[in-house]
Amino acid sequence: MNILLVARAFAIFSIATCADSTWASATFDQTKAAYQPSDTLILDRHGALLQRVRTDASVRRGQWLALSDISPALRTALVLSEDKRFYEHSGVDWQAVSGAAWANLWNTKTRGASTITMQLAGLLDADLKRSAGGRSVVQKVQQVVSAQGLERSWRKDQILEAYLNLVPLKGELVGVDALSQTLFGKAAHGLDEREAAVTAALVRAPNAAPALVAQRACQVLKALRSANASVHPPVNCDALDLFTTAALQRRDFAASEGIALHAARQVLRAAGQPAPTKITTTLHAPLQRLAVQTLQQHLRELRGRHVEDGALVVLDNATGQVLAWVGSSGELSNATEVDGVTALRQPGSTLKPFLYAQAIAERRITAASLLEDSAAQIQTNSGLYIPQNYDHQFKGWVSARTALAASLNVPAVRTLVMVSPDAFHKQLVKLGLPLKESGDYYGYSLALGSAEVSLLSLTNAYRALANGGRTSATSLIPGVKPAMRAALDPRAAFIVSDILSDPLARARTFGSDSMLATRFWSAVKTGTSKDMRDNWALGYSQHYTVGVWVGNASGAPMWDVSGTSGAAPIWAAVMHYLHQTQPSRAPKPPMGVVHMPVQFVAPDADTRDTTALEAARQEWFIQGTQQARFAIYSEATGAIDKRARGTKASITSSKPVARITAPTTGTIIALDPDIPPKHQRVTFTATGSGLNWLIDGKPFASGATAQWLPWPGRHVVQITDAQGRVLDEVRLEVRGAGVLEKR
Repeated sequence: MNILLVARAFAIFSIATCADSTWASATFDQTKAAYQPSDTLILDRHGALLQRVRTDASVRRGQWLALSDISPALRTALVLSEDKRFYEHSGVDWQAVSGAAWANLWNTKTRGASTITMQLAGLLDADLKRSAGGRSVVQKVQQVVSAQGLERSWRKDQILEAYLNLVPLKGELVGVDALSQTLFGKAAHGLDEREAAVTAALVRAPNAAPALVAQRACQVLKALRSANASVHPPVNCDALDLFTTAALQRRDFAASEGIALHAARQVLRAAGQPAPTKITTTLHAPLQRLAVQTLQQHLRELRGRHVEDGALVVLDNATGQVLAWVGSSGELSNATEVDGVTALRQPGSTLKPFLYAQAIAERRITAASLLEDSAAQIQTNSGLYIPQNYDHQFKGWVSARTALAASLNVPAVRTLVMVSPDAFHKQLVKLGLPLKESGDYYGYSLALGSAEVSLLSLTNAYRALANGGRTSATSLIPGVKPAMRAALDPRAAFIVSDILSDPLARARTFGSDSMLATRFWSAVKTGTSKDMRDNWALGYSQHYTVGVWVGNASGAPMWDVSGTSGAAPIWAAVMHYLHQTQPSRAPKPPMGVVHMPVQFVAPDADTRDTTALEAARQEWFIQGTQQARFAIYSEATGAIDKRARGTKASITSSKPVARITAPTTGTIIALDPDIPPKHQRVTFTATGSGLNWLIDGKPFASGATAQWLPWPGRHVVQITDAQGRVLDEVRLEVRGAGVLEKR
């Protein structure tokens, strides 16, 4: 007892000699608020966890845990191991101090007299940080003063909670959340007695060898079971040794995990440094999870077709908020770091709706205008541009509605000729598509999606169609008020939306019951870039716009993947999920459009009767462009001879002169390197009958038209009559696609 009094008197004397030192400590709430985890939590709009991302590489801290969220076994193990009289003393365990002093007198090694409160004081004050040689006498005295100050202003549960969150543990790990996630792969509230014993042992010696940690853990576990009144089996220290060794080798606390990695990176970049503890986004967790699962499931089904990547985004039409953002197929991909939502890819036919909308707005065509889907050769500054349809077949004369819905390429190129590439380029930029080059650079291939765009910007452009031609920026952070602006004529946007929602119009290419049909109102367009590198499905309902891309991040082509087998099933699944209970109604017609019946006719050359090109229907027009009848008349087969004696005209027979009408002399044919040469054909046409075609003097076809498989070089094309007389000839050059072997 005398020794205890001497030790206490010595401590009081030491504190008295430092009476001029002041103690100042933050409150518990301030300490908790200042705590910075090494990870940032990305939350959905309702606070659900979407992604955890490590943002501090210097240390590994988990989230601040309330004491109630920490295993009772760990709380008990820590107190038994570090401070048995924690709930009895007022910051300093004088009984332990006297015991330590007596042991030091006899050179006996002991645990020491530092309480949990004193250790916490050392963690909170940088001046009290323990150096390699230990704390100085002054530091120890100040630590005692700080601990007593903490006990006066903090509750015991607050002291224990702060200590468990701030205590350094193995390696870079700080706090029990990071330790339990790393070594045991579970939350701290689930730690059992063995795990609690290992954790308490690491508090004493964070970087000790596994054998020493196991030895200490065995002592802690024995103390735990002794303190527990219930009957326990004896502690097997050998088994605990194996368990401890295995636990210390684990590294299960991934740098990032969740279901929204690429969206998390987007908001973190916008947040800047230092990274916040939590970020709330506009995403919707159930929809995000459904989108990830749907994308991965469908890509597994396409795995045999050389498809491994995909991306998906869902926008709220009214606000532009992003509801789902899936940038990668995850474990299915070899390029998980690539964000498919922002990556630039060729959009294929998905640009056609904006082209037709511009042509309709400029009154160059109407939805009922007839466009010719036939072989076309367009002379450009760089050579001859020869567009082809996806199926390498031509449909003849079709209405603009059919041409767009059925995604015919040649009518789209003919429409771009009317609009001009430069004007269309400006329209796309106005819609928010950041094209890198000028319209003249892309040329007429811009109609077929030769430019590169991101899935996010393309989906937002479709959102403009859903909003009647008005658009705004997208947002991943709630509370951002959209600044809407006009980007497209609302009347043209309405007409194009009506076309994209018309299952009958798309039936010629996709069938009457395709994957694109929904039980609610929706408008959708698919697209495939050259050589099957990218496949898209973009569409919208009354409230949502959904964009899907599938392909390969490497740019490798897919195998036999069409618009309805690639992205469309994913688009349809997400759309049906969004509208499980929510209806979608067709947009109301804006001012300035009229709806009226139309007919399509063409004269029959033999009977002089008319035949229907397309079935009669009701069609939408911008007011002032409407007409009831659309007809195509063939070229005149005779000359009109007005006789001198009257005004009555008669048609007289006239034999046409045999000549080659296409191509013309001097044509340069540039073969497309993305299309296998065996799939490219040049169409020759001529007037006259009984014709035979020759290439470089060798016969290859008969009739008024001929299909030729081109090869590089300069060639002479001739037509002859039945007697072999040359009637006409043209000279052309083919460039690209390699060089033939010498014959």
